[in-house]
Amino acid sequence: MTISPSTELDPGVSRQSLSHAEYLALKRFPALDGLRAIAALMVVVFHNQGPDWLQGWIGVQIFFVISGFLITTLMLREEDRAGQISFRKFYARRIFRILPVYFVLLGVTLVAQFFHGDLTKSPPGSELPMYLFFFNEFGHGGAYGQSWSLGIEQKFYLFWPLLAFSAVLVQRKAKFGGRIGLTLVLMAILLAIVPLSMGSDPRGWSVHYFSILVGCLVAILMHNPRTYALFRPLTRPWVACTAAAAFLVIHATVQFWAAFIEKYQLAGEVPGFIAVPPPYVVLVGFLLLPALLANAFPQRLLSTRPFVFLGERSYSIYLVQLIAHGAVAGIYLLFGASLIKTPVPWLPVTLMSIVMAHLCYRWVEKPMITVGKRFIGRRMA
Repeated sequence: MTISPSTELDPGVSRQSLSHAEYLALKRFPALDGLRAIAALMVVVFHNQGPDWLQGWIGVQIFFVISGFLITTLMLREEDRAGQISFRKFYARRIFRILPVYFVLLGVTLVAQFFHGDLTKSPPGSELPMYLFFFNEFGHGGAYGQSWSLGIEQKFYLFWPLLAFSAVLVQRKAKFGGRIGLTLVLMAILLAIVPLSMGSDPRGWSVHYFSILVGCLVAILMHNPRTYALFRPLTRPWVACTAAAAFLVIHATVQFWAAFIEKYQLAGEVPGFIAVPPPYVVLVGFLLLPALLANAFPQRLLSTRPFVFLGERSYSIYLVQLIAHGAVAGIYLLFGASLIKTPVPWLPVTLMSIVMAHLCYRWVEKPMITVGKRFIGRRMA
């Protein structure tokens, strides 16, 4: 996951705890690519009769935390370099990075719906304005239903830079405290809204914005040398390994805690799948992300080429999963087999998703990112 033009980690990073200067010198967070790969594959496997313990539904929350962390870190570092961020460049990068694949796959889905004769009978065709303007989370699922998370992220990308980097703070000395205050206030409001959303569809929609803000908060805290000291112990190799192992254990118990909360109504009318994400994403942001920056086994594992390869294609893997499911189902039908009766449908669907995502990455994502860079370069010139 590149955060500046360099392509490698600084080889001089300490093998002990990571100092703030060393953190700022990191040009890449490759382990976060690996984490994105795992999150995307969790979702695909879970949606295709994979093991229940994966709990892929919460893998999307990992995406949200990483997005908030990365976007905010990018803007903070740009502000340090240039004195302010360029909103034009920021939005141009988002447009050329996110929209091309999204709309290509939406188009493929609509064409498939047309040939199946249900273009106007079920989403996304029956709710096309929602998908065109990124209000997907208020739709009703369907053949492109997994894109609901893009509705959350796109609206967040639209407003967060304006709130945190232009309208909130005027004097430079107040920026850190102001951003912390803004983030905490927004997080509190979003949690307070959750019980009020129980009668709406979707229920608990504000929780997802809370998840992104956790990543933003961690980015702000880690960028400041004083508050970075809170995270530095987690960058010691042995602590990082312990933290990563503890997180795996916690993740494996997510299903238990969701059921426990519902059984005893610990969150009132809020169901477990909505009550679990807030504490879960806090652990992702404040425990797992710092641990993955340490020069330790978890970071080295998730920085290997297979994980980075999948992480770079994770966006497309996530979006293409239902198309891949349909393609595999069609292949099974050609051979007289039913996908539903297959004992491990998640394996062929996952492999098909990776293949399709690679084609999207090669033919759509990378070319359009290059076009975006040229566009930004011309505008700046």
